[in-house]
Amino acid sequence: MGAGPAAFGVYVHIPFCRKRCDYCSFATWTDRGHIVDDYTGAVVTDISRAVAAGMPAADTVFFGGGTPTLIGADHIARILAAIPRTGGAEVTIECNPDDVTAEKMGAYVAAGVNRVSIGVQSMVPTVLASLGREHDPDNVVRAVDIARRAGIGSVNLDLIYGAHGESLIDWRASLGGALSLAPDHVSAYALTVEAGTPLADDPARHPDDDDQADKYVLADEMLTGMGLVNYEISNWARPGHECRHNLVYWEQGNYTGFGCAAHSHADGRRWWNVRTPDRYVDLIARGESPMAADEILSPATRTFERLELSLRTNRGVPVDALDPDDEDLAGLVEVDGDRVVLTRAGRLLANEISTRLNG
Repeated sequence: MGAGPAAFGVYVHIPFCRKRCDYCSFATWTDRGHIVDDYTGAVVTDISRAVAAGMPAADTVFFGGGTPTLIGADHIARILAAIPRTGGAEVTIECNPDDVTAEKMGAYVAAGVNRVSIGVQSMVPTVLASLGREHDPDNVVRAVDIARRAGIGSVNLDLIYGAHGESLIDWRASLGGALSLAPDHVSAYALTVEAGTPLADDPARHPDDDDQADKYVLADEMLTGMGLVNYEISNWARPGHECRHNLVYWEQGNYTGFGCAAHSHADGRRWWNVRTPDRYVDLIARGESPMAADEILSPATRTFERLELSLRTNRGVPVDALDPDDEDLAGLVEVDGDRVVLTRAGRLLANEISTRLNG
């Protein structure tokens, strides 16, 4: 299905944004542009220390945020140059469509980026406004064209459904607009309400479960109808274009995160960095660890999480992990060889079904 459990990933968090979206609870800041240089230097130093301590070459690298395209391409190139990579490593950068230029994309490709994830969310201006997004949908078309002309080998489009005021016709238009660009990969996520966000403070804008279920079904019908395979509940790809970095997460692989709030995992131990970029920069400058806390997963927890994550993918779980003859699961799961996989209806109830796993 992808990279496999032996793959090693590196995540780099870029916490800078021009504007915070109404639904966003990520560790991002709109008033820290003055520390971009110091932050880049801190990330490079942190990576160099990890390499000196024996960090392996990365099979996947992912620049997320925040808005990685908000900072200069030279900063991205400097960080990427510090990361040892295996041959053929997948290197992804999240892109705001308004930020994409031929010069910037060319610099990314020269630095080693070969995959982009473009934050589309919607192709309908009124829906974008409801989400608190400001980009121009026309710039999505332009960004995809620029990325392909620059030599990017795989293009993902990120979509969100369930915004207040978004009709099924609007959602169909967003899916159709995205598909017209022949993406290699599409991620379609149900809008979620996160505590502390403007969306959370406005119940009138909260999404409706039934509406989101209808939109998920439409997404799966349209995306699979155009040859994209649903390989994880919220992700569809053309064969060979699955996100290898995300597969590292879903297959419980090891990965190291750099930057503020970045998470890491190694053989059942998880840890995460301090949340603010200023604190991260200060700790690295003082030669101290930026780790905020860690946890050791018990064997039972690791087993259950492995099954829970696998259930979300088209690999499913072993037949002894979930009883396919359970009457309550009728129509929600199906047997595929020696595996039990979720049906489309089952994907809508994945969290509930996971409680029945025999871990």
